[in-house]
Amino acid sequence: MNQFSWQASALIGISLALTGCAQPGAAVETRDRPAQVVPIKGTDLNRVVLTPEAAKRLGIKTEPVQEVPAPASGSGEPAPHSIAIPTGAVVYDKSGGTWAYTVIEPLTYVRERIVSARIDGNLAILQSGPPAGTQVVTVGAAELLGAEYGVEGQ
Repeated sequence: MNQFSWQASALIGISLALTGCAQPGAAVETRDRPAQVVPIKGTDLNRVVLTPEAAKRLGIKTEPVQEVPAPASGSGEPAPHSIAIPTGAVVYDKSGGTWAYTVIEPLTYVRERIVSARIDGNLAILQSGPPAGTQVVTVGAAELLGAEYGVEGQ
């Protein structure tokens, strides 16, 4: 191999490594992945950890779980409160279960099971789910589900 061929081969190899197109298992590929799925011990859930660039590309947006008045019971007692999330935060697994992605730390998301009581406009009123104030993903939740289940985009 002459010096030009060796330099060209080296440059091609470096370029592939820097763009994430290196051979599977290369250190650069795992470090630069836009999403990492980390199993949570003792559960069947995972943490989905995004790079800042991936979160920006997906347009991830969050909103807090809201506390909303429950429908009046007519008993004269003070109306209880329900929790609600935007309908855009609701995702469905392959079995039809309903979930929302909660933010457990910056760029780190975990699916939490929710049970919806009803839909009221653009809100899903929940029977159970994360407590009021918890940040849930309202834009990009479907992409997080795809990353968690191994469905990769282009």
